[in-house]
Amino acid sequence: MFEVTVIEDPAAAEASLDPIRARLLAALSEPGSATTLAARVGLPRQKVNYHLRELERHGLVELVEERRKGNVTERVLRATAAAYVISPVALAAVQPDPGRSPDRLSAHWLLALAAKLVRDVGELLTGSAREHKRVATFALDGEVRFASAADRAAFAQELASAVAALVSKYHDENAPRGRPHRLVVAVHPVVLPGEQTTQTEQGPETAYDTQIEES
Repeated sequence: MFEVTVIEDPAAAEASLDPIRARLLAALSEPGSATTLAARVGLPRQKVNYHLRELERHGLVELVEERRKGNVTERVLRATAAAYVISPVALAAVQPDPGRSPDRLSAHWLLALAAKLVRDVGELLTGSAREHKRVATFALDGEVRFASAADRAAFAQELASAVAALVSKYHDENAPRGRPHRLVVAVHPVVLPGEQTTQTEQGPETAYDTQIEES
């Protein structure tokens, strides 16, 4: 079982988004049969069987073993991953494009960058799983509480300058064995549990997007 699988096939994405199938995928973090799952989710076994066949057809669950019980063969299945992420590739015709309006203060641009990040890392994970290799990545996650909008704007400016300096220091356009790496830095308001907020202040988001070379 993979820790995370990125779904790129539109049909598989549609299958995973069905509420019943999503419940079955969650339940199948541990192996189970249609009979045991039916009791767990409170649905008829025949209905569970139908949904399991669809999930198996799209590679979201896999057969672990078959058990003989009298004249019946019980199929024990398990989810192929502990968690799933749907890549924008699954909606290729309407996936957001960061190149359309590269505005650092736009939440829409930030979302487009995030979608590109999911798409690219998803493709890397798929390839690395096939080759049985790890993907060389690095990420930071934290929080900062600003006293004012002015402080937030100043922080964004200093952050952009610091990142630009680092990129300038380590970027080598002519490195013969270098490989480009994408760098995405984002700042956005924290969504608090149970809170619905509307950001109307100028510049609530900032993002820095560039590519660096590995030597």
